[in-house]
Amino acid sequence: MRILHLLASPFWSGPAENVALLAQAQRALGHEVTVAVDRKRRDVLSEEPAVPRFQSLGLLDEGGLTLSVKSSPWEMWNDLRALRGRQVDVLHAHFTHDHLLTRWGTPKGAVRIRSIHAPRSLRASLPDAGAYTVPASHLRAKLEGRHRPVQVLPALVDSMFEPPKDREALRRALGLEDTHLVGMISTFQESRRHAVGVEAFAALVRQRPEARLVLVGDGALLEATRAQVSAHGLKDQVTFAGYQQGPAFAKWLQALDEVWILGLGNDWSARAAAQARACGVRVVAVKEGALPELADARVDAPTVDAVLTAVLSGAQATTEHPTNHRIASDILALYGQAAEARR
Repeated sequence: MRILHLLASPFWSGPAENVALLAQAQRALGHEVTVAVDRKRRDVLSEEPAVPRFQSLGLLDEGGLTLSVKSSPWEMWNDLRALRGRQVDVLHAHFTHDHLLTRWGTPKGAVRIRSIHAPRSLRASLPDAGAYTVPASHLRAKLEGRHRPVQVLPALVDSMFEPPKDREALRRALGLEDTHLVGMISTFQESRRHAVGVEAFAALVRQRPEARLVLVGDGALLEATRAQVSAHGLKDQVTFAGYQQGPAFAKWLQALDEVWILGLGNDWSARAAAQARACGVRVVAVKEGALPELADARVDAPTVDAVLTAVLSGAQATTEHPTNHRIASDILALYGQAAEARR
């Protein structure tokens, strides 16, 4: 099967890593798979660019697509023509821009698939597709009226996320104490609720003085969070690890006992929770996106008391997350359903 994923973004963020892992798993199952990304926006200094990542993985599509929300009408027309001329069996669109292009540019005989990665894309104006994916099971109902196959596309997990061979040694290497380590691993922005996390940690320390907090990431609210930590007198118990990526990020995650995920960004598949579970790290999470399906302890509301209750509950999930092989196989089966419905 010839599969072309469309991802109109120049950034290695949001769903980009999930798309890459899906494409790799589909390739491993014997299919011809490439990923087209935004080739117009090259000055992306604020975030890691996607092109080098997909290129290094051997997945970058070189079919001449601009695939950018900043495209001129002429560039969009060229993309439409290029798509119509492609020899593919599946066009898998991941963003609204991709879906609009495939609405008019799907080659004859190919099926059009749309992945929804965040609820804001679930509009009445959503174009038709042969099948859809959603990041969490509770969103399936939003598409039931379209009478098309709908499937959950869970977070895929890179093989580097695994339990550490020696957590104590890893902690020493990272300059961390060998005690109860709690972590938050996201960009410092309002939706991730670091302020609630710091308040909850201050309350936790009163019951578990040995606890330490590790904050991995950067962002607009970093300095405000530092000030909040200082105001609570917690500077000696909180480590700001900065922005980490790749194997370095995996090591910081492996060092933790539990991770608190109190909000999601652009990707509601809750990939960070799946990565933590793969590392043997307990997940305490709010009810957003796929987090309830991945959490060991669910936070009923994004409040300090609710976080503390979940943390102290000791709850542990018993369900296993599907493997990348299984997820890729299920999505390939979805392609088959969409193709069969056309006959």
